[in-house]
Amino acid sequence: MAGYFWPIALVILSNVAYHIVAKSTPQNANPLVSLTVTYLTALAASVALFFLSGPQKGFIASVRELNWTSVALGIAIIGLEFGYIMAYRLGANVSTGPMISYIVLSLLLIPVGMLLYHEHVSYSQLIGIAFCIAGLFLIYQ
Repeated sequence: MAGYFWPIALVILSNVAYHIVAKSTPQNANPLVSLTVTYLTALAASVALFFLSGPQKGFIASVRELNWTSVALGIAIIGLEFGYIMAYRLGANVSTGPMISYIVLSLLLIPVGMLLYHEHVSYSQLIGIAFCIAGLFLIYQ
């Protein structure tokens, strides 16, 4: 579990920055133009990091190893980004909006994990799931 610390810490810090920036996106800016600039920046950073990391294979050879998942992930990410920007524009709180979406997401991924990846849910995890559901009710009180 200790080996997961740095990537999880990166995800957490990146998510904090992400939600602050998404909430700060100017109201009058077109969200799709904002996403275009966002992903051009991500493209440039990803390509630069690829070459800085001293790749084992060339860029084109690495692209040939990809499948449909990269395109599907790109589409899913656009949905996430656009959804959060619009939720914030419509008044979602940065303190509760992501929490609600992550709790519901986690609950929806439980059967996905069980059915597609044969993951098991322990009794202690079931208690955690119950707390998550209770938390959703408490948020809306």
